Amino acid sequence: MRWPIYLVIFISLAALSVLLITLFAPLISNTEDIPFGEWYSNWFAVIGAIILFVTFLLGFIRPRGTPGWRSAGVGTAFFIALFTEMFGIPLTIYLLAGTLGGSPAGFGHLESHLWAYLLDRQGILTLRWGVYAVMATSTLLIAGGVIMTGVGWRRIYQSEGRLVTDGIYGFVRHPQYSGFFLVIIGFLTQWPTILTLIMAPILLVMYVRLATSEDVQLGKEFGADYEIYKHRVGAFFPKWSRR
Repeated sequence: MRWPIYLVIFISLAALSVLLITLFAPLISNTEDIPFGEWYSNWFAVIGAIILFVTFLLGFIRPRGTPGWRSAGVGTAFFIALFTEMFGIPLTIYLLAGTLGGSPAGFGHLESHLWAYLLDRQGILTLRWGVYAVMATSTLLIAGGVIMTGVGWRRIYQSEGRLVTDGIYGFVRHPQYSGFFLVIIGFLTQWPTILTLIMAPILLVMYVRLATSEDVQLGKEFGADYEIYKHRVGAFFPKWSRR
């Protein structure tokens, strides 16, 4: 029964690879100036990305109980909103173009990277180099988050119900949530939208509360051993001192 591990890992890596190829390919092939009408309304990409990343969410961050499923529901809504605007209907760009007094048709592939667009308008980086900077930063965050989440999930899967305090769990108590946070921040860096900027803080708070609830449950299950571990290891970030 070990095949589900590799299936989830494969799907997660496929999701990341397809997304990065889709976004990086225009830059690599020197056809990055894809016009508005050609980049958007790509519903195959919307549906595919949603399926892959929701599978990642439900596979690696397995929801348990009502709070877990509620958080997973908000996470799913986040990915739906994100990829719908990334490849389908760019609501944020419609609103932004109207505010700037321009036309949405002026936002092709490059201009749709809004942080890069802002850097260009402020004269900090050209649009092309801004996109490279944004993509490089977001790729590191998303890839790091996927790896961290996968490593944490695999370690728990292999523990067979025992308390895990070594490996990646020797640095943070909730590496799956920490990894998911990196993925969320990476996507906000890569493709910010009004809806995802509103939803992300709510999603992060929900998972922080979920982790706090899990700490209580694990404290009841493992007693003093978990309390010692909790004091020594940070929840989402490594502690500077473990004394």
